[in-house]
Amino acid sequence: MNVILLERVAKLGNMGEVVAVKEGYARNYLLPQKKALWASEANVAAFEAQKSNLEARNEETKKEAQALAAQLEGQQFVVIRAASDGGALYGSVSTRDVAEAAQAQGFDVDRRQVALVAPIKELGLHEATITLHPEVVVTVQLNVARTEEEAEIQKQGKSIQELAAEEEAAAEFEIQELFDDIGAAQLDEDESPVEQRNEQPAVQEKSELDDQR
Repeated sequence: MNVILLERVAKLGNMGEVVAVKEGYARNYLLPQKKALWASEANVAAFEAQKSNLEARNEETKKEAQALAAQLEGQQFVVIRAASDGGALYGSVSTRDVAEAAQAQGFDVDRRQVALVAPIKELGLHEATITLHPEVVVTVQLNVARTEEEAEIQKQGKSIQELAAEEEAAAEFEIQELFDDIGAAQLDEDESPVEQRNEQPAVQEKSELDDQR
């Protein structure tokens, strides 16, 4: 089935091109999203008549998207979620969550514009892409943490798992030091009677010498 594209569609074609697609893809996505029209003679003729206006509108929306992209580029959005000590989320972070996090910072982003490589199911820093225009895509970072404090730690490049491991190692070191101190104290106590026993013969010998005189 042939359609005429009303805007650039990734991996399909540019505005004004007539391309062959599966009927289901056209009915369920391209046509409802107003990204294409059936490539009938009437529609092709109508597009040609409006082509200059459509191109001008596309250029305007593209510039608006580029301006927003310049603000979004490099942004990091914090998403607070419950998770286990191992970092596994009780649930996942969705495209809706990403859009809401961006909106909370004043950015006009719709969840349908957001794409994730895979559902986010663990704490840490993750990336998401936002398609602001068919020709304008920006990447943002998500800081998924249990608290704002943990988010700040992750922002500095340290994972919660690494922090937990360091705290555990520090605790083990303190415990080992405590055992070493206890062992040293016990050793001092054990040595004291020996020293006393070593001193007694010397005292006894001195007493015997005095008697002989």
